[in-house]
Amino acid sequence: MKNVDIILSELTKYTNQVQTPILDLIKVQTNDPFKILVGTILSARTQDKTTSNVLTRLFTKVNNINDLAGLSIQEIEDLIYPIGFYRQKAKYLHKLPTVLAEKFNMSIPETIEELIELPGVGRKTANLVIILAFDKPAMCVDIHVHRISNRLGFISTKSPLESEMALRKDLPLEYWKTYNSILVAFGQNLCRPINPKCDVCPVNKYCDFFKKHKEVKCV
Repeated sequence: MKNVDIILSELTKYTNQVQTPILDLIKVQTNDPFKILVGTILSARTQDKTTSNVLTRLFTKVNNINDLAGLSIQEIEDLIYPIGFYRQKAKYLHKLPTVLAEKFNMSIPETIEELIELPGVGRKTANLVIILAFDKPAMCVDIHVHRISNRLGFISTKSPLESEMALRKDLPLEYWKTYNSILVAFGQNLCRPINPKCDVCPVNKYCDFFKKHKEVKCV
C-alpha cells in the first residue's frame, strides 16, 4: 500500500469539495440503522440523484419497520419507482420485516454474517451498513473501490470479493470506515470507468494507471 497515507489525505481534501454520496447524507440526516439499510438496498445500481428522490418519497410514508410491514408489494413498487430493479427490490423490502421479526427480534443485525441473511443484502451492502449504521470498521467494496484500488496499484485483483479480501489484509484499519465514501465520491467525479480525468487528478503522480498510460502516449 505504497503512499496510502498521502493518497488518502489528498483524496479526502478533494472529496470534501464535491457532492457527498447519498448514503452518507442519510447517516447524517437520520442516523437510523433501518433507513440506512433500506437506502443501501435501494441504491445498488442506481444513480444517487434517483436514489435521493425515491428515498425522500419513501420515508414520508415509511418511518420504521412496522410502517414497511403494512405495505403491499405493489405499494412499495409505486413508492420506489424508478429505482433500478425496482420490482425485485420491492420484493426484498416486502420480505424484510418478516425476516427481521423471525430471526432478529425486529432489530437490524450488526454483523456481516447476520446481515447477509436479509433479503437483498450481499457483502457490499452488509459492510456499508456496518460502517454507516453502527460506526464500526468494515471493508465495503463496490465497483468504484474495486476499480480505483487497482488503478492506484494498492491491489491487483479481478473481482470485488478479491478486492475486499486483499484490502482487509493490507489497508490500515484506520481507513476502513472512510475508504468507501472517499473512493465513491472520487470515482463519481474524477476517476470514472471511462475517460477518467487523469490530467487534473490530485494523486496522479502516485497512480500506476496514470503512469502506465502516460508512457503509452509518449511512445
